[in-house]
Amino acid sequence: MRGVVVKSTGSWYQVKNQEGHLIQCRIKGKFRLDGIKHTNPIAVGDFVEYEVEDNNEQNTAVIHQIYDRKNYIIRKSSNLSKQTHIIASNIDQALLVAALVQPQTSLGFIDRFIMTAEAYHIPTIVVFNKSDLYEGGLEDILNETMSIYQNIGYTCFETSVISGKNTDKLKSILKNKTSLVAGHSGVGKSSLLNHISPGLNLKTGDISNFSQKGTHTTTFAEMFDLSFGGHIIDTPGIKEFGIVDFNESEISHYFKEMRPYITQCRFNNCKHLNEPGCAVKEALVNGKIAQERFDSYMNILTKKDYYE
Repeated sequence: MRGVVVKSTGSWYQVKNQEGHLIQCRIKGKFRLDGIKHTNPIAVGDFVEYEVEDNNEQNTAVIHQIYDRKNYIIRKSSNLSKQTHIIASNIDQALLVAALVQPQTSLGFIDRFIMTAEAYHIPTIVVFNKSDLYEGGLEDILNETMSIYQNIGYTCFETSVISGKNTDKLKSILKNKTSLVAGHSGVGKSSLLNHISPGLNLKTGDISNFSQKGTHTTTFAEMFDLSFGGHIIDTPGIKEFGIVDFNESEISHYFKEMRPYITQCRFNNCKHLNEPGCAVKEALVNGKIAQERFDSYMNILTKKDYYE
């Protein structure tokens, strides 16, 4: 029988079959995919084949096949680990929920997430939540930050659960699509999703007074049906986002604004550091590439400030 993985809890997977019933499944043996060692060989969003086990009062099943993925998004499982973690698969789009305060999302984090999504051909929308807290100078910072991403073609807007700002716009973007929802703990992902689809009843948490960072409320990635059509994959709050297996020469290709200039560089293998005849550096000087984005590129390239 065929179904889609809607929840992963370690060694067990919850699969929704074509009739809408949920089946508890496990895997038999080891799955090794793409020649890469993953912490989770099966991810939420995977389409699988399973067989119900015989003489089984609990009606559990065994997954014996994983269908080819159209895409997935992946990160290093931790700073020192050589293993990777597949966050989710078969995604129509990614929604990155960020905030300027309580807690602050760094531009470096946003850029690493966007870069990874670009590599796997997943469109990304950046939502700056908690806009009701942005007073005084923060409003100017928000506008400047959003303009960086809007100018290079990303959909980017602000939301607020308190005021309801742009929540209807968010619903229209998510409607009838499978969307990965990610962000740091505490940025309000769950509250925002509960607001636009109250039946979800996702658990929400408070900000730690000590660290001003969010406390984890989502333990495992899980797929939910939206009341107005479509699916969201809610993910645990991501503290770090480690880039996986990119050649240094490839990194600039996943920065949209650099692509028009890469082929104009004097050297085919230009890393846009101090090479002569670098069209990317010229575009930076001429204001066609934002300094903040170029700084993120350099940090990724040189592995400085790798985790934030």
